Amino acid sequence: MTTVRAAISQTTWTGDKASMLDKHEGFARDAAADGAQVMCFQELFYGPYFGITQDKKYYRYAEPADGPIVQRFRSVAKELGIVMVLPIYEEDQTGVYYNTAVLVDADGTVLGKYRKNHIPHVEKFWEKFYFRPGNLGYPVFDSAVGKVGMYICYDRHFPEGWREYGLNGAHIVFNPNATKPGLSNRLWEVEGPAAAVANGYFVLQPNRVGREDNEYGDEAVNFYGTSNVIDPRGNFVGERGSGEHEELLVRDLDMDMVQQMRDDWQFYRDRRPDTYREIALP
Repeated sequence: MTTVRAAISQTTWTGDKASMLDKHEGFARDAAADGAQVMCFQELFYGPYFGITQDKKYYRYAEPADGPIVQRFRSVAKELGIVMVLPIYEEDQTGVYYNTAVLVDADGTVLGKYRKNHIPHVEKFWEKFYFRPGNLGYPVFDSAVGKVGMYICYDRHFPEGWREYGLNGAHIVFNPNATKPGLSNRLWEVEGPAAAVANGYFVLQPNRVGREDNEYGDEAVNFYGTSNVIDPRGNFVGERGSGEHEELLVRDLDMDMVQQMRDDWQFYRDRRPDTYREIALP
């Protein structure tokens, strides 16, 4: 059996960027001490989830994908020998920003990045104020833990992207989130397992947890955590995370399950892309 030990974390906004960076470095160090080989943080991990407002001051949280934050965690990844998924606010050029996940290999090499393709703009998710839609497609990267893809929060409502990752060869897809109660509760329970089953890979979903009222006061939302790891048969690997408290989840992934699921269920063989005429139309 080929096993990958994976970690995801959930927390709330501490009130300042420096302590958030320290906290997440601590998560990575704790995960590595527990034998984790790969670590993924929540969406926009080093700041508040600023999408609940439309305020230009949060543009200052953006930095290049090779900027100080990624450089810091490249060093941590290399020191610990751990693959890292870093969900950042990327400044591509002046005034051009993306919601991005950067993948760093266990030797500190930046393997590449994914830019969130589907950008919501609804009550307290005013993301079009902050982000352009992604323009890098659905890349899969060969890492020290295997073939990895990244999909971010609202993306998960779109099965087309999940399928793209499967077709591109992914064995693990990380889906960092900032998800709150409301219409999404039931979707949070079913979308990850459905994507894992339909495509025959592992899905790992860290989510923020708790109220960021230290930033937004009465406007703050209550992120419901319950971060989770899902195997290719749609089952949760271990318990889901707390719905109220900060937590580090470390889980063993039996990577042999990927091929086993794809052998048992020939979804790729039996696809009929020639009949899906409406999907690719604008």
